[in-house]
Amino acid sequence: MKKRTVQRKKGTSILDQEKAARRNLIIMWIANFFIAGSMTMVLPFLSLYIETFGDFSDQYVKHWSGWVFGITFVSAIIFSPIWGRFGDKYGRKNILIISGTGLAICVFLMGFVTSVFQLFLLRFVMGIFTGFISIGQALISTETPKHLAGKVLGTLQTGNVSGALLGPLLGGVLADSIGFAKTFQLTAITLILAAFLVLYGIKESRLDAGKEKKKRYTSKEVVSHILRHPMLLAVMFISIFIQIAHFSIQPILALYVSEIHGPANLALFSGIAFSVTGLGNLLMARSWGRIADRFGYEKILVLLLISSAIVYFPGAFVTNIWQLIILRFLLGVTIGGIIPVRTAYIRQVAPISIQGEVLGYNNSLRFLGNIIGPALGGLLSGYFGISSVFYVTSFLLLACGIMLASVIKQNPKYVTENRA
Repeated sequence: MKKRTVQRKKGTSILDQEKAARRNLIIMWIANFFIAGSMTMVLPFLSLYIETFGDFSDQYVKHWSGWVFGITFVSAIIFSPIWGRFGDKYGRKNILIISGTGLAICVFLMGFVTSVFQLFLLRFVMGIFTGFISIGQALISTETPKHLAGKVLGTLQTGNVSGALLGPLLGGVLADSIGFAKTFQLTAITLILAAFLVLYGIKESRLDAGKEKKKRYTSKEVVSHILRHPMLLAVMFISIFIQIAHFSIQPILALYVSEIHGPANLALFSGIAFSVTGLGNLLMARSWGRIADRFGYEKILVLLLISSAIVYFPGAFVTNIWQLIILRFLLGVTIGGIIPVRTAYIRQVAPISIQGEVLGYNNSLRFLGNIIGPALGGLLSGYFGISSVFYVTSFLLLACGIMLASVIKQNPKYVTENRA
């Protein structure tokens, strides 16, 4: 791959630059929609697919379902910073094409596996290529003026959420209609389509990095930059706990719905309780980004963390399904705004030439939270009941909000609104 230039071509008007940036945003929105939809399309029936490989016990299926689901995040933790660094060096468009193509091949081959172990290996390899959405965020981020970063990245986030909302529904319909194997094969088509959209639609450019003191950083220097920046380190550290909060209740949500609602239409109401969080995210992600652009990213992050803790806690005391659904929607409104605001903050404080790698480390922390969350939720609910998940998760979110507020107070020079 040829090394890209980091400056815009001379003679390119500001109007042309803005037009290209808008075009890239629209194309990445569509590509992210396809990627998020495709990646979630197969999740509802992974355990059912495993059952088709043999006459297994329920315990065996549950055991391997957990491993097959979680192994993707393990490889993603390792490779996210690597892809981010390659994107900074060789161009994010190139890495997006590789990622989309790799995902398509892995998912396509899943339609032909004949054993659980083969599926497990493919899910591991798929994790290597799961950086598409974060690299897309880095691409759009570096083309966006700092004062608009929250609004633009919030808009991009709605593409991910829309795909994630529709993916499981469409995947379930396809699996019932044409079978599991063919659903994997059809899903691969949308993944490769996302790669082609990037290949033929994205025109990569970057804001001028000429004023930066340094253009090249080793991986050691990138890590050092993060560790020496207390606000950036705190914001990235919070990523773990946001994902823990998001995923801790998900594996046992259907059981909780059954407890408070009973068996009637259990699948329907579980699906509503699961998806309504994404709906709240979809409706407010762009607005939170715009608000953060105006009032400061750190302040809005603190507000969202504390608000998330407040709306999470009453979930332990609900007595009917509609109370739970309303709280889940409010959780989506609050916790969903954290992703674009956090990414916009990184846009403010990380040099352009390392933003992909920094976002890669941030994604690794997110994926770590994806692993810890379900394990913590299962452990707590098994020993202390499902209500305990709400107590602990609310405490973690509140603690993160207080911790971030403390870091802001102790390090005012690192707050974005105080930056030159």
